[in-house]
Amino acid sequence: MSEVYTVKVEESRPATDRKPSAGPVYRCIYAKDGLMELPAGMVSPWEFFSESVKRYPKNQMLGRRQIIDGKAGPYAWLTYEEVFDATIRIGTAMRSRGVNPGDRCGIYGSNCPEWIISMEACNSQAISYVPLYDTLGANAVEFIINHAEVAIAFVQENKIPAVLSCLPKCTSHLKSVVSFGNVSSMHKKEAEELGVAFFSWEEFAQLGSLDHELPPKQKTDICTIMYTSGTTGEPKGVIIHNGPIMAEVLSIDQLLSETDKVFTEEDAYFSFLPLAHIFDQIMETYCIYKGSSIGFWQGDVRYMIDDLHELKPTIFCGVPRVYDRIYTGIMDKISLGSTLKKALFHYAYNYKLRNLEKGLRQDQAAPLLDKLVFDKIKQGFGGRVRLMLSGAAPLPRHVEEFLRVACCSVLSQGYGLTESCAGCFTSIANVFSMMGTVGVPMSTIEARLESVPEMGYDALASVPRGEICLRGKTLFSGYHKRQDLTKDVLLDGWFHTGDVGEWQTNGAMKIIDRKKNIFKLSQGEYIAVENIENAYLRCPLLTSIWVYGNSFESFLVAVVVPDRKALEEWAVNNHETGDFKSLCENLKARKYILDELNSTGQKNQLRGFEMLKSVHLEPIPFDIERDLITPTFKLKRSQLLKYYKERIDQLYNEVKATKVSK
Repeated sequence: MSEVYTVKVEESRPATDRKPSAGPVYRCIYAKDGLMELPAGMVSPWEFFSESVKRYPKNQMLGRRQIIDGKAGPYAWLTYEEVFDATIRIGTAMRSRGVNPGDRCGIYGSNCPEWIISMEACNSQAISYVPLYDTLGANAVEFIINHAEVAIAFVQENKIPAVLSCLPKCTSHLKSVVSFGNVSSMHKKEAEELGVAFFSWEEFAQLGSLDHELPPKQKTDICTIMYTSGTTGEPKGVIIHNGPIMAEVLSIDQLLSETDKVFTEEDAYFSFLPLAHIFDQIMETYCIYKGSSIGFWQGDVRYMIDDLHELKPTIFCGVPRVYDRIYTGIMDKISLGSTLKKALFHYAYNYKLRNLEKGLRQDQAAPLLDKLVFDKIKQGFGGRVRLMLSGAAPLPRHVEEFLRVACCSVLSQGYGLTESCAGCFTSIANVFSMMGTVGVPMSTIEARLESVPEMGYDALASVPRGEICLRGKTLFSGYHKRQDLTKDVLLDGWFHTGDVGEWQTNGAMKIIDRKKNIFKLSQGEYIAVENIENAYLRCPLLTSIWVYGNSFESFLVAVVVPDRKALEEWAVNNHETGDFKSLCENLKARKYILDELNSTGQKNQLRGFEMLKSVHLEPIPFDIERDLITPTFKLKRSQLLKYYKERIDQLYNEVKATKVSK
């Protein structure tokens, strides 16, 4: 029997008239004697940085590619000492502009050294920083600036027009804007006419001084207000104090020291996931705490592989969408190889997989085959990656298996929310039985499941299933100016995540559904739509799917983004012509995809009313530009319905017309 990685700390609570029953409370085994506490005297993330400056002053800290004659050259680095000096200058410059401890500072732009310097400048002065999402439009930026009462904003050069467009409605609090680089006289004048001072980075730094006295800080100070885009309504401002951020960083260190290897000054981290999101922000703060180097990508996915080859990172954090693209690209290359090469790859893959399943560590499962067969895949990431992390959404099982086998690196999948300060569950390094799960609670968190009767999930069943509820040291304090929303999710000291999980026998958690995404069909059947979409996504003919139904209709329809290569192969085999867009409009293609989807649904034991009656094939992937997905690639269902309303109505009418004609 495999080892169990959680311990029960409280028995289950029986159902009452008011609430569903709740299952037992669990901690991970590394917190069996109590949740991890912050060391005495540690009060702010600023200490992570300032202590690393003392320990590693000449270490490379922040790097970006030098652009020479329009081409990216080597990484140019700022040391910890140089970043510290820049941070103090920017921090004291903020104070000279009347921005004081407890005030709010916006940061708007892609990952770069200035982003981190702005963040640390806020930490130095006990100013709360507010990420302005690089992937959201000017309306959301305007909302966040006003809602959070942002007094000063640091802005990437290419985002200046977006800020200026909303500036006329943001001047009640916003009095200073600072460019990450230069600023034109025209833009300066435009801002100044509205009563807002606009500075280049160098101009602003000159307002500061290295002669400084930093204000006192507390664990209970607000470190950041991080707005989540959400799938409906206005963004919600998640309030995170200093204490939870520090606890999250230290719990990562504790877990790595128990199970794998902590980050060191020898490690290099590849920064490309948005710093405006909690996942990357926590990982980069951990790098800073350990004196590691952070190398930024150029901000263009076309050059990502080139950036990896140049940086040669040891740590790589991704999200399922990124890993899925990597998997597809590698498998496409393998499929083009000779019969002998393909046979060798599959032999090596299956041999190593069997050894991993037997419990061998990643580096011991097939060291010779790693060198002979899998090294090219490893080199694709730069050749030095030793730890890969995945978060933001569930990683498809076949992709996770492939990465664990073929990338010659430890892989850990986790689960977290902005409200839990990023990771609250993580799979343990080299425990292969945790594949397909998000692992066990972090050492700062306790977790339990609460039954969801309307969806058929019972937290007290032999296989416990229910809504994941959390309490502990790394939770948010509430939603900024939204006590109503806070009360909805913080109940009896527990944060109700809205995600439905299933405890595994080894103590790991598996995410199986989303509580909120349920609706009734007209015949009264409940539809757990994410569960259904996950089943259909196992069909290799599609890359994305949005399933729709409502209480006025008796069946489901869907908008499907087909896999281009698969659809074009079908066209060749069936003597159909046309480009990808016209194939998506082809009635035979629509029927083919629909039949294959329902076949996949049957194989995955979907019930009759969960089958699709019609589909629309969409050639353009769901994207942020059309506001169809969130920055973490979750479907924005209300926006999808608005965008595809005509198509949805057409699908229902087609099905009903077919029924009548019969």
